[in-house]
Amino acid sequence: MKQEKIDSPKLKITLRRSIISSLPKQRKTIKALGLTGKISGYSVRNNDSVTWGMIDVVKHLVEVEGVN
Repeated sequence: MKQEKIDSPKLKITLRRSIISSLPKQRKTIKALGLTGKISGYSVRNNDSVTWGMIDVVKHLVEVEGVN
């Protein structure tokens, strides 16, 4: 996923792929984002550079959209 300009103050991060074959670092990042590992589970986080850094690590597993 390319880091798009999302103007909303919050981000909805949805897990779209399984973490079974992912690296331990990616599994820890998914947990740190507040996702439990269930597909279609989501978490709402602040739109800041820390969150975007974590999203960059697992960009192939998640989908991001803006929330007001």
